[in-house]
Amino acid sequence: MTTPKKLVLIGNGMAGVWTIEHLLKLAPHAYEITIFGAEPHPNYNRILLSTVLAGGASINDIIINDHDWYSDNQITLHTGDPVVRIDAQNRQVIAASGLHVDYDEVIIATGSRAFIPPIPGSDKDGVIGFRDIKDCETMISTAQTHHKAAVIGGGLLGLEAARGLLNLGMDVTVIHINEHLMDRQLDLPAGLMLQEQLEAQGMKFLLGKRTVELTGKRRVTGLRFTDGESLDADLVVMAVGIRPNIDVALSSALQINRGIIVDDHLHTNIPHISAVGECAEHRGIGYGLVAPLYEQGAVLAKRLAGLDTAGYEGSVTSTKLKVAGVDVFSAGQFADTKQTKSLRMQDDIDHIYKKLVIQDGKLIGAVLFGDTSEGSSLFSLIKSGESIVGREKELLTGYVAGAATVSPLQRLESMADDEIVCGCNGVSKAAIGDAVLNQGCHTMGSLKACTKASASCGGCAPLVEGLLQYYAGDSAQVAVKEGMCSCTSLQRDEIVEQIKTMGLKTVKEVMNVLEWREPEGCSKCRPALNYYLGMLFPAEYEDEKESRFTNERYHANIQKDGTYSVVPRIYGGVTSPADLKKIANVAEKYNVPLVKFTGGQRLDLLGIQKEDLPKIWEELDMPSGHAYGKTLRTVKTCVGNTFCRFGTQDAMAMGIKMEKAYERLTGPAKIKLAVSGCPRNCAEATIKDLGLVAIDGGWELHVGGNGGVKVRAAELLCTVKTEEEVMEWSSAYLQYYREHARFNERTAAWIERVGLDHVKEALADQQTRLELVSRIEETLSYTSDPWKEIIAKDELRKNFEPLNQAPLTGSTTSIH
Repeated sequence: MTTPKKLVLIGNGMAGVWTIEHLLKLAPHAYEITIFGAEPHPNYNRILLSTVLAGGASINDIIINDHDWYSDNQITLHTGDPVVRIDAQNRQVIAASGLHVDYDEVIIATGSRAFIPPIPGSDKDGVIGFRDIKDCETMISTAQTHHKAAVIGGGLLGLEAARGLLNLGMDVTVIHINEHLMDRQLDLPAGLMLQEQLEAQGMKFLLGKRTVELTGKRRVTGLRFTDGESLDADLVVMAVGIRPNIDVALSSALQINRGIIVDDHLHTNIPHISAVGECAEHRGIGYGLVAPLYEQGAVLAKRLAGLDTAGYEGSVTSTKLKVAGVDVFSAGQFADTKQTKSLRMQDDIDHIYKKLVIQDGKLIGAVLFGDTSEGSSLFSLIKSGESIVGREKELLTGYVAGAATVSPLQRLESMADDEIVCGCNGVSKAAIGDAVLNQGCHTMGSLKACTKASASCGGCAPLVEGLLQYYAGDSAQVAVKEGMCSCTSLQRDEIVEQIKTMGLKTVKEVMNVLEWREPEGCSKCRPALNYYLGMLFPAEYEDEKESRFTNERYHANIQKDGTYSVVPRIYGGVTSPADLKKIANVAEKYNVPLVKFTGGQRLDLLGIQKEDLPKIWEELDMPSGHAYGKTLRTVKTCVGNTFCRFGTQDAMAMGIKMEKAYERLTGPAKIKLAVSGCPRNCAEATIKDLGLVAIDGGWELHVGGNGGVKVRAAELLCTVKTEEEVMEWSSAYLQYYREHARFNERTAAWIERVGLDHVKEALADQQTRLELVSRIEETLSYTSDPWKEIIAKDELRKNFEPLNQAPLTGSTTSIH
């Protein structure tokens, strides 16, 4: 057996480790591998740093290869110990710790570092780059004590940093030296559209500004510009570009320019030393995108494995990204010259922009904004150099006169084999086909592990899943995803996470950014998205009435004969003679055919015409009982120790307290509460979503019960002593349910799915409970009584007028 050679990788980033992964597939036993990394982490996905900054992920969530992967592949990993010098004569690398390691081959993949321009004051506290986990941690901790941030640089990195800082609650201004954003990827119209979208998210911009000084003593307090204007800031993020990290090359006699100079096979000027990734310079070009770096890595891995391979000839780059939730695509040459012709399409209503740049009958560049679905196919045309004469307008609009609608299957069939499906990892359609047909990858998990497709930003996941089904047919094991509908393959948790991470604020924006199959959604997803947005952003989200069901739109229960029922709020089932008189008077005046006591101890006025609803609400002058929506319905009580000789606690007072606290609370589904004053349980608290049972000296909290079609006994969550503890645990439990249950999922089904132990563990820590309490109180602070709101506003009241008197405002259709 041949003794393996010694291979040392300097740099534990994406390009270098991807090269090692490829090499392990081609020649798994050829090398004894040692990896040095400057950071104290295993290999992680730097593309997702903005997600960590935005709070949508932790460092563990973006790890690509954990410590087990290194040990499973017999790789020696040294983290937090950068290599400082290569001794080529003795074939050794020397680390900062003083460790010497012998090598037969070395790969330098030290990547790049943030460029901090030499502006006076750039060495002050509070001035950082945005390049690694440590930078994220610094920004997150700073946001807890400081409030005004400035980001210098309006490129991708700067905008991602700004989006993350906005999510951390900071006031963020982006300063850019040029006149429009992302000017290296977008032309002026697309840049202006991007600015408009980001301003709507809360970002501020100062364009055409050059910073000449960062003010302050020890810590930065502001910025001063060439025009004499200034800006206050206590955090300044430099995002003006990157510079190749060539420190080890400078100390090792390697030939450098801006980066470490390599040839087409990634050799440096010193034998047995190669370089790959952002630290390398090939034919005078350094690449900062992932796909070209992986193309370099594939060539290097084949060479090190002893296989014949064509050299790396450079890359035509494309960028398909979500910039703070906005879809952007750019490829090739997008600037106009005397030799080029351009076609443009701009839709300011739906925020869509497309530009194609053509030279000598060939597509040489493209910019897409808002709708990037055709980015991969356009990029393939740019790379192939084929003639597009006669097809120019077809490519721009996607419309072919007289042609039938292209089905998803036809779209997959028509894709060229070399069309890039996953831009982050440079995975082509052919690579996915090979993995499915020849390597047995019949699940998304195995396909991702084999090819890395969809392993980074995840934006290509629907297309990858489609190709998996296309190639594997019935043997494709694509997980059936619950909780939403046929409009999307995303699960509830994925959707909520993307909404939080990207700060999506409208139903339409969610559908557009997350690439809904049906652009208008359906009766399942629209109400769900409306709820999720309101739950996540109670202070900012404006409820979308057209996404609600009929009952919730008219704030009354529609009956089978087309009339409505009105259920006023009766706290804890306790009322007064005055309220009873009001109900009776209204029932008589409006000829209400039936008044009934409900199972939740309330009075229901049935058989009311829609046009009478506002007048009845006005004369009742009582709050809505929310008997029609996914809200708190009732808090049923017994008389407790006020009258009952068995009662141990005041059930009525506790029930009224809880109902007044949560009366306008929305949820994934309707919520019913009950309070029983003793273990005899006359209020049936143990078949409610949340039920309190009084015991001597305290209360039992029971959760996850249901008395409907599928009866389920509630389970004991906890036992507490005081009413304050009751409210703390109840609020925390209800908010945790609101944040984690699927839309339309009652607590009984939710508890069965996740398990009571999971909920107990989640609520065990008091600090966590208090954070949940704070969020539910914030949500409740923005609610109002819908009956009173409709009574007070003529534009809302008009919706209840008969059609022959006044037209309905907005949509006249209902979602059923």
